[in-house]
Amino acid sequence: MSDLVRFGVAMERALLERFDERIARKGYENRSEALRDLIRADLLRDAWDRGGEGVATITLVYDTTVRDISDRIQAIEREAGERVVSSLRVQLGKERCLEVLVARGSAGRLRALADRLLGLRGVLSGELVAASSEPPP
Repeated sequence: MSDLVRFGVAMERALLERFDERIARKGYENRSEALRDLIRADLLRDAWDRGGEGVATITLVYDTTVRDISDRIQAIEREAGERVVSSLRVQLGKERCLEVLVARGSAGRLRALADRLLGLRGVLSGELVAASSEPPP
């Protein structure tokens, strides 16, 4: 027997039409899949807001002409120890580099790590993206 539960949702027609347009653009086959993804995303945000353990990516784009930027990023990664599980660096041209770190730990520590990296002089853009509220085994 399936664990699926059916339930009804009432909403304004205009809101539902906008939702249907959005999920069609994203390629969802039906509203149920889209609603499940929205609920998962909300539960993930809630777990992070409460400071739970999890995994995330930290993405940085930085200017390679800024003195010692790569060394400073690597030093912060080393200080983070086992929180940084892996990293990938891709040269985007002569003066730009993309770096993606996979990190695990408490939401607060991961936010602090991301803030340190994103606040470095020479970092042009970046983002912390929570991937899961459950840490890997």
